[in-house]
Amino acid sequence: MPKKKSAKANADGVKSLAADKPVVYRHKNKSGGTEYIGSATRGRVTDRLTEHLPSGKDPVRGASKVEITQYDSIAKARAAEARAIKREQPKQNKKGK
Repeated sequence: MPKKKSAKANADGVKSLAADKPVVYRHKNKSGGTEYIGSATRGRVTDRLTEHLPSGKDPVRGASKVEITQYDSIAKARAAEARAIKREQPKQNKKGK
C-alpha cells in the first residue's frame, strides 16, 4: 500500500518529506485543488520539489501544500502519475504527458 505524506509548499516543508522511495507528488492550492502532479526517483525527491517552489527554476504558481505518495518502484510511481494527470488534469501540467 502506498504511503502518503504532506507538508507546506516551502523549503522547510519540502525537507520534511521522505526521499527514500520513488514518489508521485501533488502541489495543491489553498482550496485543495491540484495545480501540478509529478514523479521523482528515490534520492531526487527533495531536489525536484525544491525546483517547484516560488524561488525554484520551475515554479508551480498558487501551491500552498505538497502531498507525496511513496511507491516501491519508479515504474509504479510513473504509472500512478500518468493515471492521476489523466484523471485530474492539473492546470500546470503540460498537455500530452
